Amino acid sequence: MDLKRDSAAEVSDINYQDVERQFTRLLHLDNLEQKIAKNPALKESFEDALEYALSEAFDDAEPEPQTLLFLHRILYRINRLKLFWYDDLNNYANEGSLFLFGIQSRIESAWQNWESNYANVEPLHAVVEVRKALRDRVAEDLDPKPSTEGLYFRNEMTETGYRRLLAIASLDGLVEASQLSRVLGGVGNEVHSMLTRIFFEEYGKGILARKHSSYFSTMLQEFKMETRPEAYFDLAPWEVLANINHSFFLCERKRNFLRYIGSLLFFEVSVPAAFNNYKLAGKRLGLSPEAINYWEVHIQEDERHGQWMLDDVALPLVERYPDLAWEMVSGYDQQRFISTRAGQAIARSVREAESA
Repeated sequence: MDLKRDSAAEVSDINYQDVERQFTRLLHLDNLEQKIAKNPALKESFEDALEYALSEAFDDAEPEPQTLLFLHRILYRINRLKLFWYDDLNNYANEGSLFLFGIQSRIESAWQNWESNYANVEPLHAVVEVRKALRDRVAEDLDPKPSTEGLYFRNEMTETGYRRLLAIASLDGLVEASQLSRVLGGVGNEVHSMLTRIFFEEYGKGILARKHSSYFSTMLQEFKMETRPEAYFDLAPWEVLANINHSFFLCERKRNFLRYIGSLLFFEVSVPAAFNNYKLAGKRLGLSPEAINYWEVHIQEDERHGQWMLDDVALPLVERYPDLAWEMVSGYDQQRFISTRAGQAIARSVREAESA
């Protein structure tokens, strides 16, 4: 297959599902590095397809959604190796593969440069400006104006749509807060202690039944849906995968720590308003308390977590890193954009499920 960009029609010549299956086989090969070294042809067709997809996705003003989906599915498959899934230990045989690291770096570099076109990263050099910027954003997102998608979820979504919402959200909901664990190692201080406290509450204070992901599993059980993690992976739009991959990108690099804190601040602050729409939708549909309790728990706890993140994490970090604290504002704004885009994609998928 000639993957050189001779015509726009050539994108249809690549079957991204076949290419992804090929990558998955490589991912599970024993001694992947040695086998590629002995037989470079094993990776050539995948490498060609990857290069083509990167040029199509991030050098194009209007990339094909299928190309973005392919790239984010590949990146997600690599990122998930950083978490432990209590599955076959042989699945992690290539966790330290330089080949996989190279693929991850190529996708992330091109993708993050592309994402930067949509983010305002103008530095705020004055400490007082950073404090005000953070406080203003938190105040706005604690009580936001209703969005089109939010009103749709609250007032129009059917039970069929609710099921689709749960299916897509389960990709993250069943391993919730796992990325936060990646930044907790290291020196202890007041900021570290508060992040640990938030993580501890997200994980049910060590009691499985109270772990937030357990509440999500209960919701799925109410609808007799699959509770196995990633069971609905194929339903996830690229925008949702990009949201997850972005979190991995930030938390796995300590230089991005301040951006990650800004991102996490947005999550904790914005969740109560967003999840309230889902809770009200469930009540309107007459669902049982078990089918909506996950949203209720989050609304109660994340109101507190958002305040902790602002007062005991973000603002103290302004004092610790006065020249770089603006990166938290940048991380907050970019996460707001990426989350909004993901929410719009979920709403489209929900509508598609309902119309079908």
